[in-house]
Amino acid sequence: MINLREVVETNEMIDKENLDVRTITLGISLLDCIDSDLQRLNDRIYHKIYDAARDLVRTGEEISKEFGIPIVNKRISVTPIGLIGGAACKTKEDFVEIAKTLDRVAKDVGVNFIGGYSALVAKGMTPAEELLIRSIPMALSQTERIMSSVNLGSTKTGINMDAVKLMGEVIKETAVLTKDKDSLGCTKLVVLCNAPDDNPFMAGAFHGVTEADKIINVGVSGPGVVKTALTKVRGKNFEVLCETIKKTAFKVTRVGQLVAQEASRRLNVPFGIVDLSLAPTPAIGDSVADILCEIGLEYAGAPGTTAALALLNDQVKKGGVMASSYVGGLSGAFIPVSEDQGMIDAVDAGALTIEKLEAMTCVCSVGLDMIAIPGDTPDTTISGIIADEMAIGMINQKTTAVRIIPVIGKGVGENVEFGGLLGHAPIMPVNGFSCEAFVNRGGRIPAPIHSFKN
Repeated sequence: MINLREVVETNEMIDKENLDVRTITLGISLLDCIDSDLQRLNDRIYHKIYDAARDLVRTGEEISKEFGIPIVNKRISVTPIGLIGGAACKTKEDFVEIAKTLDRVAKDVGVNFIGGYSALVAKGMTPAEELLIRSIPMALSQTERIMSSVNLGSTKTGINMDAVKLMGEVIKETAVLTKDKDSLGCTKLVVLCNAPDDNPFMAGAFHGVTEADKIINVGVSGPGVVKTALTKVRGKNFEVLCETIKKTAFKVTRVGQLVAQEASRRLNVPFGIVDLSLAPTPAIGDSVADILCEIGLEYAGAPGTTAALALLNDQVKKGGVMASSYVGGLSGAFIPVSEDQGMIDAVDAGALTIEKLEAMTCVCSVGLDMIAIPGDTPDTTISGIIADEMAIGMINQKTTAVRIIPVIGKGVGENVEFGGLLGHAPIMPVNGFSCEAFVNRGGRIPAPIHSFKN
């Protein structure tokens, strides 16, 4: 049973080590909103979300004030719009109208982001899902709070290379349409393999079709807490190191469990999962890269980085599952470049490349995240990078993702400022050799042999 004494024990973590609940995400099913009339569909979507979420922000603020736990974001995820809009949407512009409805209701209830402008096309695309994907650049350039995701592959189905090729084009078009804001639209767009249905973190959050009508999922984060704990065991062996990470992750997850249960009770919405992910912010001392350095690396990217990250990710999961019966989402370590000052420092020092980041994604919770690349990068090269990352997820039976930003008008050596939690990033070089013939083959990469479990 969780009690207030456990929260009091975390006061120093909150005050000095950047422990926070990163997000309370309310998942909402829109399946009962489906209609063949676009106006009725939009009306139903607006009212369903507004009625479910109107007290979300106030409740989060009350819990934060009562328990002294920072709750940084209050967010919403919805059923993938590629499924919801199929009957009503005949053009890209029809889907953009839904995006504008989502944006309006997000603003009206006070959340900062709403996820679920999404399509699940791991094996193939319906005409509606292809329309939604092609509408993403317009939707992200004409809204403020929409987050978009596309699942391109899975261990069970393989990789949809037609969709991979299309997403390279869509990412580039999104960059062009938002070039006046340093291609900011691409920071709100992610492609995934093995996307989880209950992820509370953006941009990949959507409300899975197997979920309840409404659900509360909480994402909790504390890279600074883990880093501080490790300073106390410098020079100790790996057994001590692992035990320290595991115990710290346990404490952090208990905070998330408390907030999730309180939010569930006050909103009268079932509790889904706690996602314990070490999600960095641009704040000094809130860095996953700093943890890797504390483990013993000069910079993230040095030899040993993949091993250190594997250790960290595994111990975070082990500590988390002991603290809550319902750990889900991604739950591990995130390695976004622009959102982690230690990662930025490693890139600037020449220690960290896209190729090394790709290797690191084999053992962490996500993938190539918040990476700025030259704006003249060919869309087929972006598709090739995506294909590599999807293959890692498919073969290793894990979630992987790509959130990459081709910054129009900028090149290697320049920097881009996104602001807020999105941070800033140096433009990283991309392998200049072509993969165009590979990407243009079309079709599907089959599922691996170990996908056959029946």
